[in-house]
Amino acid sequence: MHCQTIVLGAGIVGVCTALHLQARGRKVVLIDRDQPGSGTSHGNAGLIERSSVIPYAFPRELSSLLRYGLNRQSDVRYSWRYLPKAGPWLFKYWQNSAPAQLAVATQAMLPLVQRCVEEHDTLIEAAELGSLIKANGWIEVYHNQDAFEKAKAEAHALLSYGLRFEVLDRQQLHEREGDLSANAIGGIHWLDPKTVSNPGALVRGYNALFVKRGGHFIHGDARSLRQVDSDWQVDSRQGPITAPEVVIALGPQAGDLFRPLGYRIPLEIKRGYHRHYRPRDGAVLEHSICDVQGGYVLAPMAQGIRLTTGIEFAASGDPANDIQLTRCEALARTLFPLGEPVEAEPWLGRRPCLPDMRPVIGPASRHKGLWFNFGHAHHGLTLGPVCGRLLAEMMTGAPTFTDPAPYSAARFK
Repeated sequence: MHCQTIVLGAGIVGVCTALHLQARGRKVVLIDRDQPGSGTSHGNAGLIERSSVIPYAFPRELSSLLRYGLNRQSDVRYSWRYLPKAGPWLFKYWQNSAPAQLAVATQAMLPLVQRCVEEHDTLIEAAELGSLIKANGWIEVYHNQDAFEKAKAEAHALLSYGLRFEVLDRQQLHEREGDLSANAIGGIHWLDPKTVSNPGALVRGYNALFVKRGGHFIHGDARSLRQVDSDWQVDSRQGPITAPEVVIALGPQAGDLFRPLGYRIPLEIKRGYHRHYRPRDGAVLEHSICDVQGGYVLAPMAQGIRLTTGIEFAASGDPANDIQLTRCEALARTLFPLGEPVEAEPWLGRRPCLPDMRPVIGPASRHKGLWFNFGHAHHGLTLGPVCGRLLAEMMTGAPTFTDPAPYSAARFK
């Protein structure tokens, strides 16, 4: 089979890239070894996160660094064995989290974050997936008055970004979420984000729209990518697929392709877990809830109440470790009446991250027809449609809605 563009990776970023290229007249083949939306896009908190205008930065305070160094926190843990390998990357991440560099990252990401909801809305309407979406935002919950006061000040500092939120005192919080425990003293309700009750189903629905519009989704091995004359070729179950252009949108597996081609892009993996639980005693969770101090999210999903953990630094291929999920579950049970888990085992996922807190979107510098769209960290679900649009505009020579220079792979030498 010959086409104009091969997109490698059928997660949220790859599927949206394929859709936007298709909308601009390209004949596209989307390739993945698994079903669409079954990788990193499957396991997240289900937030279309319009309110996250400040990237997740590395802690700078000495007290925080010492606390995390003990490796006993619920929001971040690390494998001692993996730390020497991750150390240089973590140091770059720490450097880029200094105030001046974080401000640069914030301004770089803002055009993408600002458009994330409307770009999803367009695809949701076209794919008739409105039943998966709720437009009631999400709530940060606090147990400690000092932490709550600090959070209120930080929220008001974001008013210049046009964000809408409500500060909830104890009574208002419990009126909004009646089954939270009494130790929740207040919260901040972010109103602009939307939530998804089944992220994997959303990606599969977007892929179904791509196929309905004439696209091809084919199972194949992205690692077979090679140059054949002036084309790129990938092996699939239906035989070799060739095209003059190929997009690497493989998220955490992107390094398996760009590293052999000689690109030194510092992609690292932040692992994370989720598990679904039945509510106890008829309890109902109306909104997605983030316990900022505990470092986890509780989200009402089609499968149950999803508990999503923070960050684990460990080798991508290491077996799952239940320490972090166990810590988060214990905290979550003091906030909301969780019942028994739905699955026998938790899900382990991998977030593709770069130390300057922005993705790689754009052309490869040394290979004609090779394009990148990966490294979206905690916001792949949020940014899939908008980043797919930006890359499609670049590839087709259309005017881009924002300057793509901050996302160039050339920033890494």
